[in-house]
Amino acid sequence: MSSKIIAFIGGGNMAASLIGGLVKKGYLAANILVCDPSDEQRKKLEQSAPQGDSLGLYPDNEKATTADVILLAVKPQILKTVALELAPCLNPDTMVISIAAGISMQSLEGWFGNRAIVRCMPNTPALIQQGASGLYANSITASAQKALAEDILAAVGIVEWVDSDEAIDVVTAVSGSGPAYFFYFMELMAKAAVDMGLPQEVAEKLAIQTCLGAGTLASESPDSLSELRKKVTSKGGTTYAALESFRRDNLQQTIDNAMKNCAHRAAEMAKEFGD
Repeated sequence: MSSKIIAFIGGGNMAASLIGGLVKKGYLAANILVCDPSDEQRKKLEQSAPQGDSLGLYPDNEKATTADVILLAVKPQILKTVALELAPCLNPDTMVISIAAGISMQSLEGWFGNRAIVRCMPNTPALIQQGASGLYANSITASAQKALAEDILAAVGIVEWVDSDEAIDVVTAVSGSGPAYFFYFMELMAKAAVDMGLPQEVAEKLAIQTCLGAGTLASESPDSLSELRKKVTSKGGTTYAALESFRRDNLQQTIDNAMKNCAHRAAEMAKEFGD
């Protein structure tokens, strides 16, 4: 993997987190190119690179055409323009990885032609190497290329492969947009605690640590999520009272609606910004 040249098209937060994760894993910074028209963004990337390492930073995409892997980290609204400019200049065996939400494999194949393409949905905890990414590859992508794509995304967290393009929209609803759900839930928990008398700082710290602790316990325990919930819920107790309130208010339906709306919006974006 370390001998492959990876070119990032776009140097925003997600690209920066992936680059940071790769370098921490021992990937040579000299083999990473970043193409971004923003002087400010390139300067941030230069300053964030480990001492002694030097990324290849460029204001346009010309240098990217020699890379083994192109990682598209631009907004969905401009991806088509970027793709159509890049596609004629790439080597036939260059793999393309897209992390743009809502842009379908059909659109990517239409823009880039007959080549290995991986569609990926990472999430913002990748910024601290705690990300969760779903990946889907087209039929042209070889096993070695899939392994390379997995290694790149695994630099910032866990990686799970799915077997259809539509499943990436579901991944978007679960983990891609999921961090915002938990931020909102913690925000509402803290607000309720403040309304009940706790200081804001105390309420926020308790809500955040509770979320962190529950997530860590869930990831390390052999028990299912359902079993973990049951273990802290005594019938007639305090937790039971709270969960019964959730059930009466049909929290399940609220979550179902939210996730379906998220996946539906991803499908809408495919029509808006794709072909």
